[in-house]
Parts: sequence; structure tokens; C-alpha cells
Amino acid sequence: MKQSILVCGVGGQGTVLASKLLAQAALRLGQPVKTCETIGMAQRGGSVTSHVRIGQAHSPLIPRGQADILLCFEPGEAVRNLPYLRRDGLLIAAQNPVMPVTAALGLRYDPQAALDYLKANVPGVLDVDAEACCRQLNSYRVKNTVLLGVLAGSGRCCLPEEALREALADLPEKYRKLNLDAFELGLRLAQKV
Repeated sequence: MKQSILVCGVGGQGTVLASKLLAQAALRLGQPVKTCETIGMAQRGGSVTSHVRIGQAHSPLIPRGQADILLCFEPGEAVRNLPYLRRDGLLIAAQNPVMPVTAALGLRYDPQAALDYLKANVPGVLDVDAEACCRQLNSYRVKNTVLLGVLAGSGRCCLPEEALREALADLPEKYRKLNLDAFELGLRLAQKV
């Protein structure tokens, strides 16, 4: 088992937790795993990228062009991190934008243009409305576990669904059921896209 997954988004979306859950699932299976986060200019609202390398790897950082999967929580961040994706890699991109800090400074950001670019330039792209699942659950704090469900349901993740469920079951009790429900909605969403 060997796979490199780059998780990206903006601060506050749960990208770091998603990468920790992936790593925990790999460890449960007895697989070596390395992770590394690069956190942008702000805790909330800045760019966040997490590298997850399952199997033998010399470095926790995924070289450009070597990510098997990009799991992107925000369209602009998906475009920004696209150089990391292998030609035959899978891109899972949430359709729902988070306006970057630069937009407040007057710089233009068109999330639909970002999604259109991804669809036109990436052969393996799943764009998903993760926030629709969040609305169903009355919580926007589970977008990360919805996207983990989409990843598991894509058929391209080396980690079995059950290992990810077990990692989610280790969350604090008050968050466990909500996150497991979000994961299941993500699995179902993957079957529709």
C-alpha cells in the first residue's frame, strides 16, 4: 500500500484534522505514514496544505507532480495546488468557495472560473457540493468528514472505508455521531458524481 494525498483548503475548514484521520486510519492498518502541514498567514482564512504519505517515503512532503489524490476544500486552493497532482491523479474539489483575504483587498476571485479551469484541465476531477451535506446535518463544521467520505467512496483511496470509520470513532464522543453521519453522506455523494 502506497499513496500520497494532498489535503488543501483555508484555515478553519478542518484540513489538518482530515489529514490526521487519514494518518490514523493508515496506522490502524499497520502502514507507515508521514504527515506535514504548511499553514498560511492566518489561523483562520489563510492557506493550509497537509501532506499525507502512506507507505514508505523518504520525506513527508509530496514532490510536485507526485500526489495521487488532491482533496481540496476550496476551489481556489485546488487550482493553487494543482501542480502537485500526478497526470493520472484524482482531484476531489468542494464547489463551495471561501473568499480569501486578498478579495477583501480588492483583488478579483471567481470561484466558478476556478472550477471551470479544473474541469477543463484535469482528467480525473470530482467536484462536489459538500456544503449541501453540511446543510442536511445542520453543521458546517463537518465539511472535512464529508470530503473524506467522498474520497473513500471514490474507489481510489488505498484506505478501506472501515479503517476511516474507526478513525472517526476515536473522535470525542460529542462530535463522533455527527462526523460519522457526515462521512456516510460523503460516501453516498461519491456515488452520484
